[in-house]
Amino acid sequence: MISKCMFPVAGYGTRFLPATKSMPKEMLPVVNKPLVQYGVEEAIAAGMTTCAMVTGRGKRAIADHFDISYELEHQIAGTGKEAYLDSIRNVLDKGTFTMVRQREMKGLGHAILTGETLIGNEPFGVLLSDDLCLNEDGPGVLSQMVELYRQFRCSIVAIMEVPPDQTHKYGVIAGESLKDGIYRVDRMVEKPKPEDAPSNLAIIGRYILTPDIFDIIRETPPGANGEIQLTDALQTQATRGCVMAYKFKGRRFDCGSVPGFVEATDYVYNNVYQQP
Repeated sequence: MISKCMFPVAGYGTRFLPATKSMPKEMLPVVNKPLVQYGVEEAIAAGMTTCAMVTGRGKRAIADHFDISYELEHQIAGTGKEAYLDSIRNVLDKGTFTMVRQREMKGLGHAILTGETLIGNEPFGVLLSDDLCLNEDGPGVLSQMVELYRQFRCSIVAIMEVPPDQTHKYGVIAGESLKDGIYRVDRMVEKPKPEDAPSNLAIIGRYILTPDIFDIIRETPPGANGEIQLTDALQTQATRGCVMAYKFKGRRFDCGSVPGFVEATDYVYNNVYQQP
């Protein structure tokens, strides 16, 4: 039903300087696998086998990662080390990768609009690699959202409860609770102060968007920080039609911050990592 997923991977990763001075933050490894590969595996598991990368300058390592390295493969062919390539070979066998460059950093909404030519007129997923989401007891977050899309056929955002004093870090929603964990959104605010937040339900980096979002973004003026905010476009979409919010099952790690990245690494090493 939804075959494409967009990956906005053009950000600078300033919170990880100097490590990200010459290496994309999306290539930072959680144990032995880059963040962006975790995201691609989640998307492919949800049936989104076309991965549309919105990249920027200095991001060539991402394109190289999702390609064959003939020299490396030749050097380790037939050795015990070859098994270390199994996970990325599986991704390359199942996925198709397209790329476009975001020339200016003007916000997530602008990044989504930059990737329009890779998507076309169809619903699509969006995955932010900074948010590592794991669900060992069932399907991944995007797979859960695809099932919800089958029912509602509208844009969907993944949400989680956050401490009230943390709302300034997120887009925050308010709306009618239809059933446990599912809300019809009527209000969305980008990074509100705690006293201005409509709730403590924060949007994390998983979306399913309908293609009319592109035209809405085109008419959306710059918002918080002078950037074109996807949250503002989704607010317009919610006012005109329908946007759902879904409290996903699983764990989310904020790998855009050093503490969250360390927490994710510790968790994956102790609970997920399996040496070939």
